[in-house]
Amino acid sequence: MIPNSANLLTMSSNEMTDFPRNEKMISRVMSSPGLISDLGSIQNDADSGSLTSVSRQRIIIVANFLPLHFLKEKQTGKWCFSWDEDSLLLQLKDGLSSETEVIYVGSLKVDVDVSEQEEIAQKLLEDYKCVPTFLPIDLQKNFYHGFCKQQLWPLFHYMLPICLNKGDLFDRSLFQAYVSVNRIFADKVMEVINSDDDYVWVHDYHLMLLPTFLRKRLNRIKLGFFLHTPFPSSEIYRTLPVRDDILRGLLNSDIIGFHTFDYARHFLSCCSRMLGLNYESKRGHIGIEYGGRTVGIKILPVGVHIGRLQSLLSLPSTIGKIQEIEQKFKGQKLLVGVDDMDIFKGISLKLLALELLLDRNPDLRGKVVLVQIVNLARSSGNDVKDARAETMSLAERINLRYGNQIYNPVVLIDYAIPFHEKIAFYVAAECCIVNALRDGMNLVPYEYVVCRQGTEEMDKLRDIGRGSPRTSTLIVSEFVGCSPSLSGAFRVNPWSLEDVADALYQAIDMNESERQLRHEKHYRYVSSHHVSYWARSFTQDLERACKDHYNQRCWGVGLGLGFRVVALSPGFRKLSVGHVVSSHRRSNRRAIFLDYDGTLMPETSIVKDPSSDIISMLKTLCSDPRNNVFIVSGRGRAPLANWFSSCEELGIAAEHGYFIRWNASSNWESSPVVVDPDWMNIAEPVMTLYTEATDGSYIEVKESALVWHHQYADPVFGSCQAKELLDHLENVLANDPVVVKRGNLIVEVKPQGVGKGLVVEKLLKTLINDGKPPDFLMCIGDDRSDEDMFESIISTASSSLFPVVPEVFACTVGQKPSKAKYFVNDTMEVINLLEAIADSSSQRSKDLKKLVSFEGSMESQDLPIVSS
Repeated sequence: MIPNSANLLTMSSNEMTDFPRNEKMISRVMSSPGLISDLGSIQNDADSGSLTSVSRQRIIIVANFLPLHFLKEKQTGKWCFSWDEDSLLLQLKDGLSSETEVIYVGSLKVDVDVSEQEEIAQKLLEDYKCVPTFLPIDLQKNFYHGFCKQQLWPLFHYMLPICLNKGDLFDRSLFQAYVSVNRIFADKVMEVINSDDDYVWVHDYHLMLLPTFLRKRLNRIKLGFFLHTPFPSSEIYRTLPVRDDILRGLLNSDIIGFHTFDYARHFLSCCSRMLGLNYESKRGHIGIEYGGRTVGIKILPVGVHIGRLQSLLSLPSTIGKIQEIEQKFKGQKLLVGVDDMDIFKGISLKLLALELLLDRNPDLRGKVVLVQIVNLARSSGNDVKDARAETMSLAERINLRYGNQIYNPVVLIDYAIPFHEKIAFYVAAECCIVNALRDGMNLVPYEYVVCRQGTEEMDKLRDIGRGSPRTSTLIVSEFVGCSPSLSGAFRVNPWSLEDVADALYQAIDMNESERQLRHEKHYRYVSSHHVSYWARSFTQDLERACKDHYNQRCWGVGLGLGFRVVALSPGFRKLSVGHVVSSHRRSNRRAIFLDYDGTLMPETSIVKDPSSDIISMLKTLCSDPRNNVFIVSGRGRAPLANWFSSCEELGIAAEHGYFIRWNASSNWESSPVVVDPDWMNIAEPVMTLYTEATDGSYIEVKESALVWHHQYADPVFGSCQAKELLDHLENVLANDPVVVKRGNLIVEVKPQGVGKGLVVEKLLKTLINDGKPPDFLMCIGDDRSDEDMFESIISTASSSLFPVVPEVFACTVGQKPSKAKYFVNDTMEVINLLEAIADSSSQRSKDLKKLVSFEGSMESQDLPIVSS
């Protein structure tokens, strides 16, 4: 049987017998005095206070691979390590405070024997503050080359496995490996994290479940995540069988970063459509509400390390290579492209566009050269082999057709070359072309612009006059993340060979002054939005997102990969059944107000009439003469009266209190508000117009109100239509005594002076005037309309109307935050609560009957009765 993904949290530790783990653990990092040394001492409950603070801010950078180079000496057999100066993870340190301690957690790009792992782990921790996650070979293969590269990477780049020979179908065992690796990474983070004061910054799609594991261990962890790939549209992403698990994993972060607004927009759309979550922008910051927490959305493209590039530009080896290239291609227009060997980089389309350019413009033959540098592939597979073979074939065809003995229009460098040689080509090339079909960011254009700007020292070595104009030209695919920030580039559709060929021609034919203007525009952006700026901006927003962590109470809820933390204000807490029952027993008179839809009946339920269990429970509650129980609903009086006809003592307030009935034998009381019903003749045609234009919506006609429902419409379109309908109705009904309100997936028009808050206040005043003031008040609801009920019952209870201040239990179902002081998670908890109260009432009634029976027997024997 295929295991449920919700249970994979447990499975990853107990059932993954195919992938043995090395159980040896390194010591916890003790970089500051007074730190927690025992992982078990970290508190995880809601009431835990602030842990011992660190004297120095620390940030733990977590990524698939550590920013290290490695080499094993053949003679000694010892491992030698050094920093990878070109790694983004290392370069981002420049954007952090000099007082910030940085620790890296990640894997090594090499298999290390188990006998050497402990020694290497200690060496990396002491010398580089790196914590390696040694993964077994089979696990690493199924995780990285399997799920990451065969499942997530194609999907995030808009490639679906529509048939068996066009991609790999979803493999549950590969996902299990993904879960296991994310759990191993979480174990390593927990080994080095000192307290809730440490920040954790997780990078990229390999570790999208890691926030769930970390949040489960440490509820108040300060956690940021940055995705370096595209995030696909909801129509693509929704095909992933484990889509909800990954979305919830990301949402367990405090802030999620994306390179472009498009990627963030797609993520928000997925959260809205698949998880039903809402998001909004406040003062320029986008936030998505998730379990009482606001998860920040950060949109900022990463930059390059300008200092690193400038230091390489001034190296003698770089200068020599530049001069060699300029001499070799003297008199020719040099174009450059640098891409990984990947099916999404569009190398073949780039070559076809060059072929089209040369075919259309014979005068350019012999004058234009494209140097295409191909980086080594990051993964293996038939698609990579096919892409390489296609590239080689096209390059050979173009050179045979348009080249000669001394000229080749395509120079293909498909072997590893040093980085300084790449930037030498940047300096020498008049145009750089990035033609990717889909790419998360792509920093090649940024590197090209910095290299074309050069340095003073490089200019001296090349005998270039100080202040000489700098020029550069960029051709960038509109499907790469850097495209929006390069407004001076030629943006092209890589699938349109004509567009790319035209852009190539314009770039070659452009005059020097325009090249200079475009370059200056790009350099201003690239030089100000470098990698340090990116890291500093992200960490500042992460600090802002986490500043209220200790002002909230936290609860962990959910099982497996569905785990999340509910964060609430200190005064907002879960309703305790024991507390309510105890208070109910002590009280003499009670008033209980219950919403129906979403409170007694789940919103997702197709059958809306109450079950026999609910009817039985309400009958028991109403049988206690000290209980006054009311259903306060927006539904019409006819269905409510029919559903609860057997509950003779149950009170009903229908249509938000426009109609009231105290019990089954009493007549309906109408609201004293008198409204001309002609407004319905105005509102209903408007609602009909939006219903016809919005598939899945419908109109509910009540005696006093009209409701437009859109819960079955497309979530995004339905929400937009609801906003438009709200504005439309407010305009056409401006002179009528009605109010237009948006509720949970509805737009409602009802008379002024009618609402759940007003009807609760009226019912309470009536009870007080009848000499039955309650000393126990309970109000439960889930919708926006119920917030008025909560506010009313709290304010009324604190007024001078009551002879004794009653105990109030205003409780929301699921919605957080709320004006209520208590919450329960779902309708099942509501039913359990009410059943407990009903049992208490039933037991008290039995006790009273026994007491009466006992007193009667005492009287018959003429014995004195001792009053209790």
